[in-house]
Amino acid sequence: MGKIFIPIFLALLNVSMGQESAPEYRGEDKTGIWYMYFGMNRVAERWSVHTEAQFRYYETSGNFNQTLLRTGANYHINDNAIATLGYAFIDTDPSFLESPLADMAFSGNEILENRIFQQFILKNKVWEFLFEHRYRLEQRFLENRGLGLEKETQHRARYRLQVTLPLTDTFFLNFYDELFINLQDNLFGQNRLYGAVGVHITENSSLQLGWLRNQFSNAVYDRFQIGFFYNPDLRGIFKKKPD
Repeated sequence: MGKIFIPIFLALLNVSMGQESAPEYRGEDKTGIWYMYFGMNRVAERWSVHTEAQFRYYETSGNFNQTLLRTGANYHINDNAIATLGYAFIDTDPSFLESPLADMAFSGNEILENRIFQQFILKNKVWEFLFEHRYRLEQRFLENRGLGLEKETQHRARYRLQVTLPLTDTFFLNFYDELFINLQDNLFGQNRLYGAVGVHITENSSLQLGWLRNQFSNAVYDRFQIGFFYNPDLRGIFKKKPD
């Protein structure tokens, strides 16, 4: 049997809002791209600020899909354990540009999400492999402005196992697998499998070029990813100067 490929955000629309659309107009044969920025800005011995921005497209040359902005306060228990409380804002256009429905049912459609999350990260090293376990709980407040549906609150748990392998002082490989579990109907949410080549630009910045394979219970799709990571140490700025 052939597989039906559905972009992640139409899948989220179906799960969250109970809507369906013609699968042949979901852009299932397209390979999109995600442009991403991540920052961990150290402001004190135990505290840092997480900053993040992602711009996601249905196709590599355009066709906007989603903007994701996320921030949070990180408490560094030690070098290998970090607890985070954060907030995210997500603006999604679930309509695929080539769809003939774009001027009809999906006209003006927009899904807005305000999200609160709690996160715990554990790190360890085995030989040259650097492991990171990320546990996250999310409270999602969704609103579909295009279809006139009521607001909805959902809860979700996520677990990500990430492995980084340094190749040289400059280059490294990065892999992860992340499982999403819905804490309401339809327990399985999605699974993300990722692989990338990374390069350290400076001591506190790096660039990753990767490939993401996203699987739902009834869909699989692929995305290029370009990620820039910047982790400045700002403790000197916030340190109190002597009188």
